[in-house]
Amino acid sequence: MSGLVLRDVHVPPAPPWWPPAPGWWIALALVVAAVLAWRFHGARGRRRRRRATAWFDAQVARSVAPVERLALASELLRRAARTRHPEADRLDGEAWLGFLDRGDGAFLSGAGRLLLDGPFRPDVDPVEAEAALAVARDRFADFRLRG
Repeated sequence: MSGLVLRDVHVPPAPPWWPPAPGWWIALALVVAAVLAWRFHGARGRRRRRRATAWFDAQVARSVAPVERLALASELLRRAARTRHPEADRLDGEAWLGFLDRGDGAFLSGAGRLLLDGPFRPDVDPVEAEAALAVARDRFADFRLRG
């Protein structure tokens, strides 16, 4: 055995970086599918919100006087809220505004406060009424999307 020449262990070449292993293709496909699903869901929500606000605007536009528009907006909000919370139509006053507010102050201390007594006033400033209707429109769309 003295004449036997031994060679060192041969290390195979490193695997190429391209093409990736099948697991990487699966991971990429899952990431692409998740991104597409997320984008589709967002686009669908935006379309639903646009339809809800357009419907709200069309219903409110049937009335000319700001007082009537506020009354109709309040009624539409109650109907939409009732689909999400069956007890919502029994709320009144500050409890109703607190239910609509959800922490952003738009109804308890903002423009939406006009919905509390605006429909019962003899006359309402059209600018204030439009601000209250804009807040009501947004909340209506929220109820319709989650209801």
